[in-house]
Amino acid sequence: MELLEINNNITYPLVESNNGLTVNSIVKINCSMTYDHFFSQHLLKNQPCVIEKGIVNKWPCAQQWSLDDAPNFQYLRQFYGNYQVPVANCNIKYYNAQLKDAMTLNQFLNYWEEFKSKNYPKEMLVLYLKDWHCLKANPNSIFYTVPKYFASDWLNEYYLAHPDLNDDYMFVYMGPKGSWTPLHVDVFKSYSWSANIVGKKRWLLFPPGEENNLCDARGHLVYDVDNLEYNKVLNNNKYLEIIQNPGEIVFVPSGWHHQVWNLEDTISINHNWINGCNILNVWMELKNALKSVMKEIEDCLSMENWLSHCQIILKASHGIDYQQFYDFLSFIIEKRLNAINKQKDCTIFDTWKFGRNHLLFDLDRAKEVLNNLIVDSKEKNIYDIVFCESRPENLLDRVESILKYQNIYSLPNYNEN
Repeated sequence: MELLEINNNITYPLVESNNGLTVNSIVKINCSMTYDHFFSQHLLKNQPCVIEKGIVNKWPCAQQWSLDDAPNFQYLRQFYGNYQVPVANCNIKYYNAQLKDAMTLNQFLNYWEEFKSKNYPKEMLVLYLKDWHCLKANPNSIFYTVPKYFASDWLNEYYLAHPDLNDDYMFVYMGPKGSWTPLHVDVFKSYSWSANIVGKKRWLLFPPGEENNLCDARGHLVYDVDNLEYNKVLNNNKYLEIIQNPGEIVFVPSGWHHQVWNLEDTISINHNWINGCNILNVWMELKNALKSVMKEIEDCLSMENWLSHCQIILKASHGIDYQQFYDFLSFIIEKRLNAINKQKDCTIFDTWKFGRNHLLFDLDRAKEVLNNLIVDSKEKNIYDIVFCESRPENLLDRVESILKYQNIYSLPNYNEN
């Protein structure tokens, strides 16, 4: 196990929802950068970057899935051909995303090869395999390893430890030249990283707040920035443009809207992830989502169990409700308390273990959000719904006791405004 540790003298600024663009061009780093430096300069500052070649080319899939700088269709068919995969139709809009359907990988590869052989004609559909849980479908197949910079991943740490939930946020994307993803922000306002195994992508990234200038007359986020007065958008907005080459990894910070195009036939591995650096953003996004649900169905306020129904709708629309968020948060806290109290390794992805400073940082950030969750649940009269099986104050007391005992520094209070 390799150690992930941070400097205990580091200044920990908060990730704020309205932080702006502080760089004029994309920062490129190489894989010799230390974890602590990446943590302080990119995770905490919520700043994007591109990690240059050096990590991806060591992965088994870099050799197996690629042949002569193109997708290795024969290998993919042989090992994955019969798997059901989610495929988006880039020609059809479905709400503010693309219409998705399921097919076998063989069927998708047959389409892809035909599309490519005909030189990507405009009259053919443009299909894009997205959000394929390839690792979940092949848990014994080690075709990549999570880079150290992204290893503090509470989201997938939680789901990997709860196989009964049958979910994760680790995906494979495959698409022909011309496939694309509409303008969006990542689920839960999580971080994301995207590693190109083969092919080239173009990204436009807009820092938090800039999406307000990318809305239509009704206030809805535009679907495709190419359909706007393109030059006007780019001249009037803060943004970053990235051309991502094979073997490079793009880090997308919390709350940054982005649109992505495949400039060549492309395969990538993508993760969404949460940790102590962006947990406040994730909590605020969940809190705002519940406010929206309550406002949307306030005309049904007199119905029986209205508050419980709000949580059901929140889970369906947002992907998580307050009760599961508490379960997630308490899992992260308990694991780190156990590591400190029993001096046991706290590990992730069977590769990395967290150092003492990292564990304490995680506990401090989780504690502040847990306290926020308790207060908000009381204000909304859903405390007994959210904490129906245990009282969170006991967990909060245990964390505060550990932090006090370890003489942890005081972090600034979270500002929700």
